[in-house]
Amino acid sequence: MLFPRQICMLFLVVLINAAEQSVPDKNSGCVYGHPGIPGDPGHNGMPGRDGRDGAKGDKGDRGDVGTCGEAGNNGPKGDKGEPGVPGIAGMKGKRGDNGERGSPGKMGPQGFSGPLGLKGQKGELGLPGPQGIKGEVGPIGPEGPQGDKGYKGDKGIQGPLGPPGRPGPKGELGHQGIKGSIGVHGEKGSKGDIGEQGPKGDMPEIPKSAFSARLSESTKLPAANAPIRFDKILYNRQGHYDPETGRFTCAISGAYFFAYHITVYSRNVKVVLMKNGQQVIYTMDSYQGVEDQAAGGAVLELDVGDKVWLQVADKQLFNGLYADDDDDTVFSGFLLFAT
Repeated sequence: MLFPRQICMLFLVVLINAAEQSVPDKNSGCVYGHPGIPGDPGHNGMPGRDGRDGAKGDKGDRGDVGTCGEAGNNGPKGDKGEPGVPGIAGMKGKRGDNGERGSPGKMGPQGFSGPLGLKGQKGELGLPGPQGIKGEVGPIGPEGPQGDKGYKGDKGIQGPLGPPGRPGPKGELGHQGIKGSIGVHGEKGSKGDIGEQGPKGDMPEIPKSAFSARLSESTKLPAANAPIRFDKILYNRQGHYDPETGRFTCAISGAYFFAYHITVYSRNVKVVLMKNGQQVIYTMDSYQGVEDQAAGGAVLELDVGDKVWLQVADKQLFNGLYADDDDDTVFSGFLLFAT
């Protein structure tokens, strides 16, 4: 039994053959006739099988870039992520500025002695200090020595030798007579009566000048190249030492003895005894990690108005003069004798 699709196909083949037979040959010279009336359309055939997929075509040209759209709204905040891997350590930063110097700490253990450094250059001489206040007039000096002896008188005429008389009463002291010739040595006279005791004479006024002073908590570790202010007075009755300036001013010309006893702590010490801006003697002591003591002294000849003081030499590294409740640094001086 033929399927409807196959019947339709046979019908179409028959129509095509009939059409070919009715068409005259081109070479026969016949004219084409009018087309016949189209027949009724055939029934729809069965759908054919699906064709195979064709080969993939070439990639088309890239289209134009579209315009940027408006920015969208921010999305909600996400959850906190896990910590990342630690980064590489950065480079070492620059060294910061030095901080302010703190107060001296407690004494630490003694360290090993370092090598002896080279001697530094001598510092410049500091500017002269301001002129001090004029001192008061000193006391009257002691009575001077006895004057020279007078000229010798002319030799008198020798008189006759008389008999020795009886000793008379003691007369008043007469004026010195003319020196006579040497007479015959007479007999020793009897001892005279003891005279009355004379009035007591005035005691000579002895010139005096002395002082002694020490450092305090506020004046320890003094500045260099300036008079050290020993501001705690131990003795200064004559007022010849000024604790505000640290200078002693001579009021009586003479020979003086100056001495100093210092405590060394936290750094080296180098002090110099000064007279009118001139260096007299040096004293140096190296700090060994524990408290140490040093001393010095000298005899100086001073005139009225001369000034004497003690100061730190060179730089701040040599100003380890220290003072507290248990340790003292003292400067003293006094008159040995007036000239």
